[in-house]
Amino acid sequence: MHPKLFELGGITLYSYGAFIALGVLLGVAYLVIQGKKDVGLTFDQANTLFLIIFISAFVGGKVFFYFENPGAFSIRKFFSGNGFVFYGSFLFAVPAMLWFFKKHKLDAYKMLDVMAVVTCIVHMFGRIGCFMAGCCYGIPTDSVLGVVFTDAACKARPLDTPLVPTQLLEASFIFIVMIGLLIIKRRFQKFKGQLFLIYLGAYAVGRSVLEIYRGDVERGFVIENWLSHSQFIALLILIGVALVYKNWSARNSIKR
Repeated sequence: MHPKLFELGGITLYSYGAFIALGVLLGVAYLVIQGKKDVGLTFDQANTLFLIIFISAFVGGKVFFYFENPGAFSIRKFFSGNGFVFYGSFLFAVPAMLWFFKKHKLDAYKMLDVMAVVTCIVHMFGRIGCFMAGCCYGIPTDSVLGVVFTDAACKARPLDTPLVPTQLLEASFIFIVMIGLLIIKRRFQKFKGQLFLIYLGAYAVGRSVLEIYRGDVERGFVIENWLSHSQFIALLILIGVALVYKNWSARNSIKR
């Protein structure tokens, strides 16, 4: 696709970073509006929370990436804008969020519901950025969905070969999950924290399926060519969701 949007005066605007930035802006907007409505979150608190999430997600995404690819580690690459694992970012960001909620005496369950939608927004635009950069690409395909990458600067391989557009499929899936969460919040939510758990479970299932069509095998496997690292983490998350769902529903019921 187009890893670089444009170059002007020695400054390059990369597609991945641009779409991440757009997702963050929209995510912050939703966080400010919905956070204030649901728990009285202030604008300053929202900005601080997003900064904490950004730092923890950056570190977590890098740590998991180098856990899967230890030979690729270098200090220079660690601070680069590529080479992330979503689940690493997520698993580092959640404890940071919970610490922030406790420190500021915010309703953690309500805030987790808000953050489920925020995560969808940022992640969706991030996957579009992945598509533009050619990373997280799919396996070769003969289907009508195949996308051909031709720019040597992109990460996709092989070039000039139709590949499954896993990035766009994941972005579309996340969008559907987000719309589902908003509908549930408006009409069907039964307890605080429910949206967060539904998001975790839905994404775990969707990501596990999409992993089958991923072509970037360097992300690593727990069981070679059968169970990837992301699928293994997704399985653990599904087990965790199943264990806490009933408990949360009994403790945090919402009266309509």
